[in-house]
Amino acid sequence: MADAVSWLLIEPGWHVVDASGGGIGKVEAVAGDSNADIFDGLAVASDMLARPKYVPSEQVGAITDGTVQLTLERSAFDALGEYEEPADSIEVESEKAPLGERLEAKLIDEDPREHRETLARRIAAWLGLAGRR
Repeated sequence: MADAVSWLLIEPGWHVVDASGGGIGKVEAVAGDSNADIFDGLAVASDMLARPKYVPSEQVGAITDGTVQLTLERSAFDALGEYEEPADSIEVESEKAPLGERLEAKLIDEDPREHRETLARRIAAWLGLAGRR
């Protein structure tokens, strides 16, 4: 059996397996604060084009080089919610902002470049190109 490693070593593209060792997908992102050694969870995509699911750290079991084993079975993983990337910054607006500004903020679409960057990162991870320099 492989030696356990720290969550700090997990990288996009690592294999993720369920509690019984069946393949689930690959790590897309690691959520946490490495400076404070706080592991929040993982974004795991079940295939290259699937939207990643959020796996809280409490559901992560053994971590070995290149593989993360969950404490969940596949059906429980499938029931998890979608991963949402944390905002780069939080803009706090007063509820008393003009109606036009509040409506505009709700109607602005996401930046399509952000989606393409996320998709390109996911494809690179699935092809094993993530982390290579």
